[in-house]
Amino acid sequence: MTSVPIPIPSRTQFVLDAIKHRILTGQLTPGQALVETELAALFGVSKTPVREALKTLAGTGLVVMSQYKGVTVRMVDADMAREVYDVRLLLEPEALRRTVRRGASLADARDALTRADAATDTAERSLANREFHRALYLPCGNPLLGRMLDEVRDQAALVSAVAWAADPSWEREAAEHREILRLALDGAADGAALALHAHIASFVQRAFPSATEDPEDREDPEDAVPQAEKGHR
Repeated sequence: MTSVPIPIPSRTQFVLDAIKHRILTGQLTPGQALVETELAALFGVSKTPVREALKTLAGTGLVVMSQYKGVTVRMVDADMAREVYDVRLLLEPEALRRTVRRGASLADARDALTRADAATDTAERSLANREFHRALYLPCGNPLLGRMLDEVRDQAALVSAVAWAADPSWEREAAEHREILRLALDGAADGAALALHAHIASFVQRAFPSATEDPEDREDPEDAVPQAEKGHR
């Protein structure tokens, strides 16, 4: 029985997903070289889909292409963490606030939290946590806002993978996730948004202390809530 050749786009997607999974679960570490011939042999494909997959990953910020060093997994430092998490702090709590206010379903977030709690390894837990956050912001009612957060999602996961490898903090973050979801399910839009802001900010402060500003210069998340809304809590 002869096998049917897999179309090149499918091969490229397969390689792309496989490399991304290895990066985001820490199997491929920041700074590690990604050699086309080695990856082609590993996945049983030619170098063409590997090359295309690496170009796509470079576009998302997960890998870096250098004329002299070749392709490597992106390094994670305090500056990179600050850039990525600044975007999340600006956009993600507001997206959740809108999700709650419009009464969108949070069933996917609840399911992702259940999967994270039941996970048996770091990779499974990491992927479930990513899905939890996405399930909070995606139903916000603004597709552009969702896409903007999707664009930094992989880079945020890379930051998390590095931080978790150095200092696992799953239990604390799981408790924070449960509180965020509880508030959201109760319809407390502002409370859920503030809890999410604190969750994101505290993570990067613990993992990359030098990435944070002086506390006196950082805006209190309470100040971001309009006065009119504060009176209706």
